[in-house]
Amino acid sequence: MQPATPSPQFHIAFYKFATVAAPDDLAASLRQLTAGLLGSILVAEEGINGVLAGSAEALDAFEAAVTAAGYVGGIFTGMQFKRSGCKTAPFGRMKVHRKDEIVALGVIGVTGVDTARRGGIDVTPEQWRALLADDSVVVIDNRNSFEFRLGRFKSAIDPQVDNFRDFSAYIAANAPAWQAAGKRVAMYCTGGIRCEKTSAWMQDAGIDVYQLEGGILNYFQSMPDAAHDWEGECFVFDNRIALDTRLEETGTTAEQVYDDPADAWRLARARRLDGAGDA
Repeated sequence: MQPATPSPQFHIAFYKFATVAAPDDLAASLRQLTAGLLGSILVAEEGINGVLAGSAEALDAFEAAVTAAGYVGGIFTGMQFKRSGCKTAPFGRMKVHRKDEIVALGVIGVTGVDTARRGGIDVTPEQWRALLADDSVVVIDNRNSFEFRLGRFKSAIDPQVDNFRDFSAYIAANAPAWQAAGKRVAMYCTGGIRCEKTSAWMQDAGIDVYQLEGGILNYFQSMPDAAHDWEGECFVFDNRIALDTRLEETGTTAEQVYDDPADAWRLARARRLDGAGDA
């Protein structure tokens, strides 16, 4: 008898800002729902942020369960999932982490829960392409510098920050000059979560901002000719390391990404695969 052929493996990334009344209970529930899957989910009072890998059937079952109307009051109904195929197993274990935030901005009092009311202007991939071609728009890469170096939208500016928490200081220092020059501000990140939380703070500071809906991954998924606007590769926080504009793995290694001695700790963390990335 021929051995059974393993099911193809897929990767999903997801997040949603929502008020979680009992985050410890949610974390315990998610540990049960992810039995048989690999990856990482962050849980906080402001929502969930996760990346998982497994068979299509197992991922379908997880998505249906967590978005069901009866699951924790239906707060995750409508949550979007970005799915891509895997040649390399993205993760080596499954972890659900209870955190204070699902993405840390480093500004006291800013939560992602109310971003729908206070956040920036979501633009579709098609609208984003028009912004990229507009000289009156400043396009900001809302990721770490090592991610920017690996790949970026062709007109983007690197804030040259080593940590997401440094991003708010960069914006505060440069926004007055942009406003004085009559520039509009647009920003993007890998999956949208950083921009969604940052934009609420920016709006409160009087800075109008456009943000790419669903981030880079959604752009690649939605635009067959995404390579027209993108150069390089897109870093992902798992064993696949980097994807091209077709959402396919490249041959880039972690050692090539973290080639600066200052990033040695990042390389060590990547090898541990500890914690969810920018979904």
